Amino acid sequence: MPYKVRSFQTTPNPNALKCVVEPSPAPREPRSYASAEQSGDDAVGRALFAIEGVTNLLIHDGWITVGKRAESEWKVLKPAIERALAGV
Repeated sequence: MPYKVRSFQTTPNPNALKCVVEPSPAPREPRSYASAEQSGDDAVGRALFAIEGVTNLLIHDGWITVGKRAESEWKVLKPAIERALAGV
């Protein structure tokens, strides 16, 4: 199921960005992954961890927080996040 990013919201952590998405990616319990391996068969997790620089995810009802490496830039990651979620 494809997802659309409605907005990106900053967080107190400069290496984390909240993505408000539609439809909700969390029909089940919220989930958190610190690696691609932890995401297992979660299609959203696999799609986002395929992006170079993504380090962790928190997937909740209506939003996803994406963590990145300090040297990665949001201006590069944001379009990649949108493409990845649109293709899930």
